[in-house]
Amino acid sequence: MMISKKAQEIPPFIVMDVLEKAQELERNGERVIHLEVGEPDFDTPECISEACYRSIREGKTHYTHSLGLIELREAIAEDYWNKYQVKVSPEQILVASGTSPAMLILFSALLEPGEEVILSNPYYPCYPNIIRFVDGSPVFVEVLEEEGFQYLPEMIEEKLGPRVKGIMINSPSNPTGNVMSEERMKEIAKFSPFIISDEIYHGLVYEGEAHTILEFTDHAFVINGFSKLYAMTGWRLGYIIAPKEFIRPMQKIQQNLFISASSFAQWGALAGLKEAEKDIQKMRGTYDRRRRFLIPKLRELGFGITVEPTGAFYILANAKRFSNDSYQFVFDILEEAKVGVAPGIDFGTNAEGYMRFCYANSMENIEEGINRLKRYLERYR
Repeated sequence: MMISKKAQEIPPFIVMDVLEKAQELERNGERVIHLEVGEPDFDTPECISEACYRSIREGKTHYTHSLGLIELREAIAEDYWNKYQVKVSPEQILVASGTSPAMLILFSALLEPGEEVILSNPYYPCYPNIIRFVDGSPVFVEVLEEEGFQYLPEMIEEKLGPRVKGIMINSPSNPTGNVMSEERMKEIAKFSPFIISDEIYHGLVYEGEAHTILEFTDHAFVINGFSKLYAMTGWRLGYIIAPKEFIRPMQKIQQNLFISASSFAQWGALAGLKEAEKDIQKMRGTYDRRRRFLIPKLRELGFGITVEPTGAFYILANAKRFSNDSYQFVFDILEEAKVGVAPGIDFGTNAEGYMRFCYANSMENIEEGINRLKRYLERYR
């Protein structure tokens, strides 16, 4: 049996390896504190679940339009107008079975073999893996801790060349939790390649505000979805906002690979856009309290946080005083302290020596996790 080169060479998503090892420990009776996986600990808001149940009871369980329900695409367009005052046509939107399939569709439509996409390093691990999977080539910009791991426009300019088709941005960011300023986004928007903006953590900002790239250019793609803000990770629903000329090519890819996104999940998401604002405010306030608790506690333990994160639910902390092998370090913490965290190396070579902490867990569990880490580090030293 000859396994394809693509299948053999695609790297693992290490945070999932950590989670799955943690689950193995739990099956053996251990209690693990989960600070590794970027998944809201809240239940999906009731208004969303009820809309889904209702759609199933009413028989809305068939294929939808391959671009997604028109009602949902209209609501997404309305949401971007209400939040950012940008005009998006429902005909510019494709609803997908999560943001990862959305990226697969987008990069398949954008890239010829060998064409390039500029990424910051650190980055969300799936970006370069999906780009390579469609025979594209990631080009990395080594961003700086003192800049909050955000691009400097001149660093992007140095990487521009004839094969660059896109510049990927992610604000609020995974793994850093940092939010890109309006001024920096404006500068990046001036570059001629397409800007690909991952906006999945929009709505989870605690100081300042997030901006969509569509405020500054229409030469752009937006990736967004419902997993994080609406606590709908298992529903697998995302979307792309794209220039109109890309919609039909992406639609054909969707038809062949996925047909359409889940019908009843789309009806649930529609209710979320219309009815879940109070639930979102409650979740956002809770995340912020956890963020303000966790940052000083990590510093007390000896982790470095140069720029305090103000969005998403992550902190990328400098752990170089403890170890420069983040992979081995986090698995040792998991085995010894029964605390799951994500190793920096999962997010790129420029994040080696760092650890990502996710505060999408209860305050009680976060406090317990900190106490366990404290005891572990006292022994480790």
